Amino acid sequence: MNEKVKSGSRNVAIVGPYLSGKTTLMESLLFVTGAITRKGSVKDGNTVGDSAAESRDRHMSVEVSTASTEYNGTRFTFIDCPGSVEFAQETYNALMGVDAAIVVCEPITDRVLTLAPLFKFLDDWEIPHLVFVNKMDRANMNVLDTLHALKAVSSRPLVAHQYPIIQAEQLIGFIDLVSEQAYKYHAGGPADRIPFPEELKEEEHMARAEMLEALANFDDHLLEELLEDIEPPQEEILKDLKMELGADLVVPVFFGVAEQDYGVRPLLEALLREAPEPETTAERRLKTQKGNSPIAQVLKTYYTPQGGKLSLVRVWRGKLTDGIVLNGVRAGGLYRLMGQQQQQINEACAGEIVAVSRLESIKTGDTLFCEQLTTALPKAEQLEPVYALAITPEKRNDEVKLSSAITKLLEEDCSLAWEQHGDTHEVILWGQGEIHLQVALDRLRRKYNLPMTTHLPQVPYKETIRKPASSIHGRYKHQSGGHGQFGDVYLDIKPLPRGEGFNFKETIVGGVVPKQYIPGVEIGVREFLSHGPLGFPVVDVAVTLTNGSYHTVDSSEQAFKQAARLAMQTGIPKCEPTLLEPIIRVQVSTPSEFTAKVLQLVTGRRGQILGYEGIHDWQGWDSVIAYLPQAEMQNFIVELRSLTLGVGSFHWEYDHLQEVPDKIADRIRTSSNGNGGNGNGNK
Repeated sequence: MNEKVKSGSRNVAIVGPYLSGKTTLMESLLFVTGAITRKGSVKDGNTVGDSAAESRDRHMSVEVSTASTEYNGTRFTFIDCPGSVEFAQETYNALMGVDAAIVVCEPITDRVLTLAPLFKFLDDWEIPHLVFVNKMDRANMNVLDTLHALKAVSSRPLVAHQYPIIQAEQLIGFIDLVSEQAYKYHAGGPADRIPFPEELKEEEHMARAEMLEALANFDDHLLEELLEDIEPPQEEILKDLKMELGADLVVPVFFGVAEQDYGVRPLLEALLREAPEPETTAERRLKTQKGNSPIAQVLKTYYTPQGGKLSLVRVWRGKLTDGIVLNGVRAGGLYRLMGQQQQQINEACAGEIVAVSRLESIKTGDTLFCEQLTTALPKAEQLEPVYALAITPEKRNDEVKLSSAITKLLEEDCSLAWEQHGDTHEVILWGQGEIHLQVALDRLRRKYNLPMTTHLPQVPYKETIRKPASSIHGRYKHQSGGHGQFGDVYLDIKPLPRGEGFNFKETIVGGVVPKQYIPGVEIGVREFLSHGPLGFPVVDVAVTLTNGSYHTVDSSEQAFKQAARLAMQTGIPKCEPTLLEPIIRVQVSTPSEFTAKVLQLVTGRRGQILGYEGIHDWQGWDSVIAYLPQAEMQNFIVELRSLTLGVGSFHWEYDHLQEVPDKIADRIRTSSNGNGGNGNGNK
């Protein structure tokens, strides 16, 4: 690469499960580096992160928050990411633009499994990451147990960088496994050196040996030293840590209590020494891009009440300036963010993460350029929606504003989706779960003054017939002064194989129905089939016009359309109409320890198991494939997450229509007739 990246900066994402303390850690990082003079708390709703109203209402992160600070001459940009699985798209998008990530977790072995999808994403994209075991003041188990549990969910070897010093179940300090120097924490200041605690010598020695052995797997020289019992110099160990962390070969582990700032300064020091510099990350990401012109990528899109659209971007190459033209769009101002506060800047160099205003046609994940690129930068895969609500504006006059508002909503959060359903005519908002959709609805109300009413989406049931009927007669005759209306038809109706849809043909002989009136017959049949005797569209039916008669003056296409409707109204009930429901093919990903429960969940919802097997590139995880009625899918993701500590997920697609069991069909018909055609059929 020819463009020199601005030195002395690091871009770091703070990620981890819900309630692990990510926002508290960012608050501590900003406090110990002097960016803020007083720490806020999530409970009080006054942190730099979680500054959105929707976050503060729920005391949880629902979108990424960015803050910059300086430490020992290096500018750090931290991105605090949501922990809830329902907002994982925010996290994944942000991770595509950082140099390293801090994975925050609690020292609770039963919850470590919640890290598995995050570790997999980081390793699939080879994003360097460290682990910060937070809330060590609440630890009540052996440190080695925590490490063992963490190793079980990571495909990369975890290496303890520290050994915590715990007294009376309280974290009071740590031993640096590189220097073997012990430190004691003090509230409000750096840790002090203390004599090595002899009672921890054996445990520390084992942890250090394990760290060195893990590093030696990637360094032959270090391996030779260990085999010959030569003590490697600290410089060599630190060099290996930097090299192997930067290549996502190992995952260093730190311990602390972010609320008390314990362990935060050592974590910062490690990021300075060992995390890859921006130019290293850029070289890896831009290896196929030639030239010197600016390249950036959008990590997040915001719509602010005052400033309009803001795009959070990582500058990979070159320099951005006010008014620069990117992808044919003239950019507005450049800003450095501190939560929701904006500091205007004149330029942004390679290696920085900044906000750019007025990139009106640009979306999250887009690659920004001045000169046309051969290929766009890779972006995080968009998560499939798994939960839906039908929405209607509380005020009927607001319907005209809804499309524009939802478009902006989807720009801010690309894991949302919406559709105007062709069969049920509902506006359906799709997302990653109930809380996710509630946050989206809150934004519609707050930002766009569009309060909504919601209900479960209707299931798009269909009807079909079981047997044929022949020579069904339909005659329409109407006199109203002047020309009358006359149409006369005979129809044969028969069922088609499942999935064939609708077929119309005619076998008219001798012109008993003139050709110009035959299209009217087909229109009448189609109109009837749009709403069958059970209240739903009729499918997989063949109709043949076999005979009829006409009047030279009174016949018309409209009259034959009405005659065809009358014939269908008489004939379809004779063909044993039956109800069909859409069947979805689902592929569930679950930790193997929960596979049996997932199988029970599927069968308990009238599902048909097609098979299950281990996921080849994800040890300890299974893929379960099944058919499920769409009527049973509404809360499926809620129960699945409940059974799997929140980590189970599924891919789904429509597969086929299938007859509804009689008992359930009776309930659906009763529901449809009693509430205006809702017909959900949910339990």
